[in-house]
Amino acid sequence: MQFSTKRGAPEMRATPCIAVGVYAGRKPGAAASALDRAAQGAVGEVLRRGDLEGKLGSTRILYRVPGVAAERVLLVGLGEEADLREREYREAARAAIKAAQETGAGRLTLCFGEIKAGRRDAAWKARQVALVAAECAYRFDSMKSKKSDPRPLAHVELLTAARDASAAARGLRQGEAIGAGVSLAKDLGNLPGNVCTPTFLAEQARKIAKEWKLGFELLGRKDMEKLGMGSLLSVAQGSRQPPKLIVLNYAGGRKKAKPVVLVGKGITFDTGGISLKPSPEMDEMKFDMCGAASVLGALRACAEMKLKLNVVGIIPTTENMPGGAATKPGDVVTSMSGQTIEVLNTDAEGRLILCDALTYAERFEPEAVVDIATLTGACVIALGHVASGLYSNKEALARELLAAGDEAYDRAWHMPLWDDYQEQLKSNFADMANIGGRPAGSVTAACFLSRFAKKFDWAHLDIAGTAWKSGKEKGSTGRPVALLASFLMKRAGKGQ
Repeated sequence: MQFSTKRGAPEMRATPCIAVGVYAGRKPGAAASALDRAAQGAVGEVLRRGDLEGKLGSTRILYRVPGVAAERVLLVGLGEEADLREREYREAARAAIKAAQETGAGRLTLCFGEIKAGRRDAAWKARQVALVAAECAYRFDSMKSKKSDPRPLAHVELLTAARDASAAARGLRQGEAIGAGVSLAKDLGNLPGNVCTPTFLAEQARKIAKEWKLGFELLGRKDMEKLGMGSLLSVAQGSRQPPKLIVLNYAGGRKKAKPVVLVGKGITFDTGGISLKPSPEMDEMKFDMCGAASVLGALRACAEMKLKLNVVGIIPTTENMPGGAATKPGDVVTSMSGQTIEVLNTDAEGRLILCDALTYAERFEPEAVVDIATLTGACVIALGHVASGLYSNKEALARELLAAGDEAYDRAWHMPLWDDYQEQLKSNFADMANIGGRPAGSVTAACFLSRFAKKFDWAHLDIAGTAWKSGKEKGSTGRPVALLASFLMKRAGKGQ
């Protein structure tokens, strides 16, 4: 899908479809009023008849409106004018794009510049339009013999005031790049485990590195053995698929500037190992590599936007399978840091691969490290499917990520990381256990990781509740690519 900005009077815009807003109570917005004047009251007559009340997300298409150059006029309900915030703006944009997709229009002109979204500016609104359009256009049919019919809507243009044109154009470019990163993460997450193996994930990372001119390094089992990554390798013992450690390097900043490091959990399928999961919904454990996918998506967006900072992506990836060689509950393994771990539950494997990746991150002398992982079912119980769980050993870093989530409308919630919880990880036989019992399971998982992140500013995003949807709409969400991209934009000094 292509994006652009245009200026001019809405009634003069010769376009297949033009979308204008109507507030609750049948109150036309400025663009709708302009069309009504040009049509000598024809639009207002439709509203007076009650064909559109202005309820948020409602739509009505008018054809060949007299005095209006557009082939179609799409009226979009905005809800109560006083209640318009970020969520409402996104919902109205989504409704407009979906309605346009159902027509034969190849291009949609969106007159949403006048609509408020809280205190957000023109760049933010344009960025969200591009992101919502990418969501609406996304299809995953690569595994089907018959592909989806292509949607006719190929171009979205924003009609903007002269003062907002530059900011809106910038926002569209950013949104297009982030949307492509989100779609990449969705594609990887939606692939089945027999296709998206650790080797396949490494191959895709290599292709991304080549396309976007990123540094690329790949470590295999022998490399990890030399480094002493006993914790990561313990998870891989039951699988026939060889484990990989993928390292990508985006060098957009000053040569000696310290990088931001993103670490993504890449369990391409998680059976739970010897601590076998229940069979219902186990198919969804192909999504256990969505943290890795989000790192690849964020790096792709970062490269397309040409952000002026250095970013390293580290992806530890393996399957977690039962088998004769698999790690058993009660086994003790030694991490790359030298700390020993009693594995009480082999289904708490994500932290076992991440801890070695966090230790590996030390060699980059990072400015900050953020790990992203579908880590705990406990986080789903705590926060549901709305917010990702955020933990950090640095208050300022936590605030940055929270603000980035709000900016991107990909929100997180700050969870506690108090030393009181560390007591639950005590082991009689090793330096620590890999689980701390049922109480505060997401917190104790973060506490475990914090023991390997003492040499840098670190944050952990538990995306178990936000990385994918179940049921009828089952599929990867691409979260938190938008949050990560917003965070990196701010770090690069390009955020809005």
